[in-house]
Amino acid sequence: MGGPTATRPPDRPRAALGDELEAWLRAGKDTTLGGLAQLFGPRSFALVFVLLLGVPALPLPTGGATHVFEIAAVVVAAQLVAGRDHIWLPRRWARVDIAAPHRRRFLHALLRLVRRLERLSRPRLRFLFHHRLSDAAFGCLAATGAMAAFVAPPFSGLDTLPALGVVLLSLGVLLEDAAIAVLGVVVGAVGVALEVALGAALLRAIAAML
Repeated sequence: MGGPTATRPPDRPRAALGDELEAWLRAGKDTTLGGLAQLFGPRSFALVFVLLLGVPALPLPTGGATHVFEIAAVVVAAQLVAGRDHIWLPRRWARVDIAAPHRRRFLHALLRLVRRLERLSRPRLRFLFHHRLSDAAFGCLAATGAMAAFVAPPFSGLDTLPALGVVLLSLGVLLEDAAIAVLGVVVGAVGVALEVALGAALLRAIAAML
């Protein structure tokens, strides 16, 4: 008689995203952007978009102070479109400490948002994620949202919706929830449309005055 049939152990479920982020921050070993990119691998693209565009996504006029984040997001998005598996960052950007004291309040707010979405979300249309074509589309949408936030007039608050759209889209990708990803695309599209409409109205007003 043969011995017992070997069975493959079940796959261990991945820890919740909020728990992973909190554990990484609590460990305090390397809380820089470069450390995040190394630890989270391909998922770091979406995480970096959340961290870079999370500040302009706040409903507060930034006065152009976040332009460097938006430029960095475009650079990272271009790498995703090009098919890179891991992020390349200039040394200066890679050394940015995400857990610096002045960023703690933002990180706590971000963790609350992630946990709230995790409670509401569930995997939807998972087959759409993490393919060459879908990653390229994700990169194009992220770059579009970041550029829209960049060109928004200072102190107008018009950078909020395009940046928030990228944040929601990125969290949808991380949670593999197509509903949240689509919500992000819709929010970003509304932000871009509002920016274009108000810009056109401003140009017409200026032309009428001349």
